[in-house]
Amino acid sequence: MGSDLDIMKQDMLGRIEAAADLSALEAERVAALGKQGAVTGLLKTLGAMSPEERQSEGPRIHALREAVTEAIASRKAGLENAELERRLATERLDMTLPAAPAPEGSVHPVSQVMDELAEIFADLGFSVATGPEIEDDWHNFTALNIPESHPARAMHDTFYVDRLDADGHPMVLRTHTSPVQIRTMKSQAPPIYIIAPGRTYRSDSDATHTPMFHQIEGLVIDRGITLGHLKWTLETFLKAFFERDDIVLRLRPSYFPFTEPSVEVDVGYTVQNGRRVLGGADQWMELLGSGMVHPRVIANCGLDPDEWQGFAFGVGIDRLAMLKYGMDDLRAFFDGDLRWLRHYGFRALDVPTLSGGVGA
Repeated sequence: MGSDLDIMKQDMLGRIEAAADLSALEAERVAALGKQGAVTGLLKTLGAMSPEERQSEGPRIHALREAVTEAIASRKAGLENAELERRLATERLDMTLPAAPAPEGSVHPVSQVMDELAEIFADLGFSVATGPEIEDDWHNFTALNIPESHPARAMHDTFYVDRLDADGHPMVLRTHTSPVQIRTMKSQAPPIYIIAPGRTYRSDSDATHTPMFHQIEGLVIDRGITLGHLKWTLETFLKAFFERDDIVLRLRPSYFPFTEPSVEVDVGYTVQNGRRVLGGADQWMELLGSGMVHPRVIANCGLDPDEWQGFAFGVGIDRLAMLKYGMDDLRAFFDGDLRWLRHYGFRALDVPTLSGGVGA
């Protein structure tokens, strides 16, 4: 049997060395060492041998297996190295090709300011609330103490939809996000601390007004709420948003159907290089409307105005963006001009944080 093993060994090693590629080498491995392979068959015969035969033939069979295994591993390494050398010699990377251009998409200033506002008010304990943009008469007007004769209901101020609500009144494109406040008070037990950002619609268009614009309103309903809480909240919010400690507010008596008392909020500013810069008290400009929630509005939502009080405020998000980032014309926000967006837009990674600064 010894000479037969030597002949088998030479034959197997010759075929392994002659394997032209990895697939041919794998075929030789299976033929020799697979479940039905020749070397595997020899190993199975050891059990039927006498102790003397096993002692003499066992080492020779195991030596054959080791030799075949080593020859396969050596040939495989040689074939892999040859393939690598071939690829290195034939494949080329043209370093003169231009790099791929950076993505041109950017975050719209309105979206960025919405994120900034959400970050600031979240730190003050407010949550974000949303509602439908097509509203019924009760949520948009009646529940907010806006009477039938109020000018805001006129066709020249409000976009009406060719659809009736449950009471037979025409549906409207919401004129403010105040209906979100009503829906929240109807569905959620106080205390309530929310902001309601979103799109609103009014029939108006010029350099500082557009038929569709973005508004954020805030609502607090709790026990013992006073006008002092409102002023502190607005001061804290505006100082964080404009990232200045010298923001000064002035509250003036005003009138809104849904608040009593109502106040217009003016903010101090200075003129630098022909541009308004908020801070200080050299001059004043009106910024937002606010007030204590009218007791009738609280009662309309099923709450007891003797137990629960609150304040509300509203400001245009587009206007905040114009003041903070130096934009002159509100209509450009909606023109879809990529040149404008490249100039004023924000990178996707410019995420507002209170620790890193809400502004870019």
